[in-house]
Amino acid sequence: MSNLSTITALIKLLDEPDEKAYNLIRDEIFSIGPDAVGPLENTLENTFDGIVQERIQSIIRKLRQENLYVEFVNWLNLGSDDLLKGFMLVTKTQYPTLDEDDIIIRIEQLKMDIWIELHENLTALENIKVLNHVIFDLHHFDGNKSDMTAPQNSYINTFLENRKGSPLSLGMLFIILSQKLGLPVYGVNLPQHFILAYLTDSGIKNPGQEDVLFYINPFNKGAVFTRREIELFIRQMKLKPDKSFFSPCNNPDIIRRLINNLIFSYNQYGYPDKIEELENLLNAFE
Repeated sequence: MSNLSTITALIKLLDEPDEKAYNLIRDEIFSIGPDAVGPLENTLENTFDGIVQERIQSIIRKLRQENLYVEFVNWLNLGSDDLLKGFMLVTKTQYPTLDEDDIIIRIEQLKMDIWIELHENLTALENIKVLNHVIFDLHHFDGNKSDMTAPQNSYINTFLENRKGSPLSLGMLFIILSQKLGLPVYGVNLPQHFILAYLTDSGIKNPGQEDVLFYINPFNKGAVFTRREIELFIRQMKLKPDKSFFSPCNNPDIIRRLINNLIFSYNQYGYPDKIEELENLLNAFE
């Protein structure tokens, strides 16, 4: 029996009144994997049975979560150089049918707007001035100062649509665009405030704090500052100094922070199911 005919046969049994029998049917559908989602969605659109609708929605949600987890593990192990992909995978926890091609096109359009104004004779500071002009002046991205912890700040589709974000989402956009243009901009995991570092050319292969030319605050329209301001911030926050507060971090560290930000947000709003799903993604880092 083909996969499609097996799925069709199993879906017809989803009105099974016996709970134990239903669990066996559900587990058989789970064993088929993502191929079952399409036929389940078709049935969902055409059934008026409330119990069947509820069961199908639950199965689809579980299948998507399992498939997303596998994608996320693969990203961590094989593709974490692509920060945009990691951003989109986290977004799929809320928007499972996210159109990745549309997101990529939007990013490419932003990149081209910056590329037109760049040339090889610009200094590092001049490069950042161009990025700031395009991102903040032309496209009007800004920090969501009225609701910095809102979940929509942390999903790339709503962030690109609203053009309002957190320090982390603005910083990730800055990193993605910079690195697509060959500019050595990296994230810095400063507690309570995500910032960026512009590196020397020699620091790209094995970046450390000694390779930082200057720092950038994406939440303040790309304002440039020095190590001294970080030291002052650390003293004000009464934090124990750590070299990670000054050094570039990797993409998995950034995505882990993104997930933790969302968990914090959903804790505030009271969505335990979302928290559980996001915590499951965190397990992939172990």
